[in-house]
Amino acid sequence: MSTTRRQPNIVLFVTDDHGQWASGPYGNQEVVTPNLDRLAALGVVMENAFTTTPVCSAARASLLTGLTPSQHGVHDYIAMAFDRWPWLKGERTLAQLLQEAGYRTGLAGKWHVGNEDEPAPGFDSWFSVGSAYPLLHEGTREFCNQGRMEKICGYTDEIIAEQATRFVESVDQRPFFLLVGLTATHGPWSGHPERLVGLYDDAGFGDIPAGESYPFGEQALESQSVDRGREREAQAQYCAAVSHVDEIVGRLLEAVDGVGKLDETLVVYTSDHGLNCGHHGVWGKGNGTLPLNMLEESIRVPLILSWPGVLRAGMRRGELVDHLDLFQTLAESGQAQLSSSADYAGRSMLPHLVEPDGGGVWRNVQFGEYGTVRMARTRRHKLVQRHPSGPDELFDLEADPRECHNLIDSSSHGAVHSELSSLIETHFGRYCRPGKSGTLGAELPQHNMTEAWRT
Repeated sequence: MSTTRRQPNIVLFVTDDHGQWASGPYGNQEVVTPNLDRLAALGVVMENAFTTTPVCSAARASLLTGLTPSQHGVHDYIAMAFDRWPWLKGERTLAQLLQEAGYRTGLAGKWHVGNEDEPAPGFDSWFSVGSAYPLLHEGTREFCNQGRMEKICGYTDEIIAEQATRFVESVDQRPFFLLVGLTATHGPWSGHPERLVGLYDDAGFGDIPAGESYPFGEQALESQSVDRGREREAQAQYCAAVSHVDEIVGRLLEAVDGVGKLDETLVVYTSDHGLNCGHHGVWGKGNGTLPLNMLEESIRVPLILSWPGVLRAGMRRGELVDHLDLFQTLAESGQAQLSSSADYAGRSMLPHLVEPDGGGVWRNVQFGEYGTVRMARTRRHKLVQRHPSGPDELFDLEADPRECHNLIDSSSHGAVHSELSSLIETHFGRYCRPGKSGTLGAELPQHNMTEAWRT
């Protein structure tokens, strides 16, 4: 991107557990998302966007640092009892890079990459709600906002929206970067506003295949907590959470427009990872099963970017992209100077989005990891390897889009297996640091009490 282009304001929405399948811009005709639909119409929809890791903390750490989990060392969700470990110590985050580039920076909402109580380096404004998932705050918890303690009650995401609006409306001549970490659509899938739950009274939930089961492991964590006799209610609650998020996106866009800055703002909507809501008979993401999974619903995320006058409205792109690429895209857009010593796996999407026929050839393989699990996925095949001894899986996504038939022992797929295995070895051989590789398993610092490699 030309350095003569003015730095945009950047609003980055990172929701929790919002599966790509559960939004209007990705073809769901039942879920009510008018503001995401509008954002997509004004900008670009990345049709094949993926998380680096299908679990909260690891995915957020990768988005914020541009590094793989085997580089930054966060491989699972960080429970509150373990959040004082210096998880990202020594890493330069997107907030720090943009602050150094002249941005006013702020967090409103969920951080979940370590200590929530003190502002992380690089943030001028800090309003964290912690790493727990209470849908409602009843006035018994204190929040820290730029050194002030406030007692607040109400829906957690409404509180986050209010704090984000305050940040946007602050008078400051610098461009701003705002990370909005909404806690929805994470569970509990109950207690959402009835006016929104009622939107789904007659929904058929056609985007959730009925009668599926998961033949490659046992149910775990969230999959064990959902009452299977009341799945439809939980699905309605989940969709209500999506619609609630959509309302907050609209409110923040109105706030940015209200201060006359919408035309000079890059707005990005994504989620830390996806979610199964009965897909494959699973509830949850990568840790909804044991062994951990790399199901499409777990790894696919929404990714919508709008930048008036720079990105062409109504564009849809099919490249395989992830949060490491988003990190590079935001850094380039904000004219941040990346560390010359860091080895980044991602690549800026901006040349491809600004000049659709430019930017060179894009990669044709997507990688992922979750602790001891690693994945290589092309447009047709997906290989999932579990260190050190399996079980491994190989799927033909064209012939078997629901990932039912494991071809790992198929002699006719031996060449594909070998090729993808070699790609995994080469990729993680490069994008890995001593002492931080996911294959270390139980030798890594402990993140929580349910780590698959310990249990």
